[in-house]
Amino acid sequence: MDVDVTSLLIALTSLFAATVNGALGYGYSSITVPISLLMTTSRVLNPALVIVEAVVNLYALFLGRRSIRRVWPQVKPIAFGILPGVAVGSLILASISVEWAKLVTYAALLPLILIQAAGLRFPISRIRMIGVPFGTGVGVLYSLTTISGPPLALYFNNQGMAKDDFKVALAIARSIESLSTLIAYLVLGMITAESTALVPYLAPGVLIGLPIGFAVIRHIDAE
Repeated sequence: MDVDVTSLLIALTSLFAATVNGALGYGYSSITVPISLLMTTSRVLNPALVIVEAVVNLYALFLGRRSIRRVWPQVKPIAFGILPGVAVGSLILASISVEWAKLVTYAALLPLILIQAAGLRFPISRIRMIGVPFGTGVGVLYSLTTISGPPLALYFNNQGMAKDDFKVALAIARSIESLSTLIAYLVLGMITAESTALVPYLAPGVLIGLPIGFAVIRHIDAE
């Protein structure tokens, strides 16, 4: 496929995914990754997405900064688990083949989306016991695929959080995972010129799509 056409399709995908993310607080990678992987590889796409997501997540965290202290106790166990998970996932991504990376991404994405779409609810009472290993799994998944919205949304939804607290909790967890993954990719030499060349095609869609999503969700039921 021609490079210009590929870049255009990735840019349009980014726009649509960012609109969904602006409305729900997650969903950007879950949409961008499976479509973009049809045109490129994880080792090229992931670093570009992580760069963009680090900025987006920090901005979302800044907007919800007044609620950070209130939701932090529920996020803290996950945060401690994310860091070692990111290290493991990044090492795996750096060592496996392109084909295996795609297989892992698609295999992980489908069940997560089906579970989220089913609207399953199961209150989690032992946050400290479950949070750390759950966070480790999320860290591995994110650094391998840049996808973590569905499992994080499922986890925080089952805490009975208000909508605003839910978005802030997501922003905290996703800021930690995106920044730590960016550092891991840098250490492993995975931030290449080929990856950074995708950023100008991903970023405009995010800048345009997020505010559109914020506006749309005011008039449409989230479910």
